[in-house]
Amino acid sequence: MARELYTARLDKKECISETSQCYHFEFVIDQLEAFPFAAGQFISAVAQDANGKQQTRAYSLASAGNGKRFDLCVNRVEGGFFSNHLADLPDLPIGSTIQVHGPHGHFVLHTPVTDSIFVATGTGVAPMRGFTQWLFPEDGPDRSEGKEIWLVYGTRHETEIYYREYFEALARRKPNFHYLATLSRAPESWGGLRGYVQDHVARIVEERAARLGQTLPVAPVDPAALASELKFDIYTYICGLNNMVSAVRDRLAGFGWHRKQIIFERYD
Repeated sequence: MARELYTARLDKKECISETSQCYHFEFVIDQLEAFPFAAGQFISAVAQDANGKQQTRAYSLASAGNGKRFDLCVNRVEGGFFSNHLADLPDLPIGSTIQVHGPHGHFVLHTPVTDSIFVATGTGVAPMRGFTQWLFPEDGPDRSEGKEIWLVYGTRHETEIYYREYFEALARRKPNFHYLATLSRAPESWGGLRGYVQDHVARIVEERAARLGQTLPVAPVDPAALASELKFDIYTYICGLNNMVSAVRDRLAGFGWHRKQIIFERYD
């Protein structure tokens, strides 16, 4: 069964990192009254390459639902057809259109909202931006219900911290949102966190357990419990490359976390 294609018009385009050639895009689907999706889902973009072959690429939505609009965060990739098609101004100026279908995917927030740790590297921050826009809308009621929300974002260099100003402003505005950017190749001048995301996630879990009087590792879940009955007071949402996702999952498993508490999406 063929998926319905929509025509998305490019309304805004901004390079948010010159060194890594990362771009922020804002699209509008004019043919629809609204384009509803859950924060964390993705769309698939479709186009023909120079040889007439249809190319399809999945991109996480970098925004919460907003009428007929959606945002993307895309790194230009050496030799990559779609990333270069989007990033090259001669090929895709403002007002140009692309074909998309969706939304797709199950990388979405559990409800009711719990304490949550968001973990991302690179453009894996895109769905995390969508999560935070949904939880803490600028022009609507706070949906976080006072739960503690952490975003641990890892990259190599300071110039590759995508959406830094947005997340820092959100952390100032919402005391229950905690933004932790960490660099794996930090220069001496860097005054922030260093190292890998899994180490900072582990510290969050340990400090939270101590504050709540919980013992780690946590007691195992009854194996007879139905998956639909499993409820936890904290979840982790991870998005990025496989090595990072596996490293975070392994650290959390060491604390006795159940696999249902760990929601992830891998790009490779």
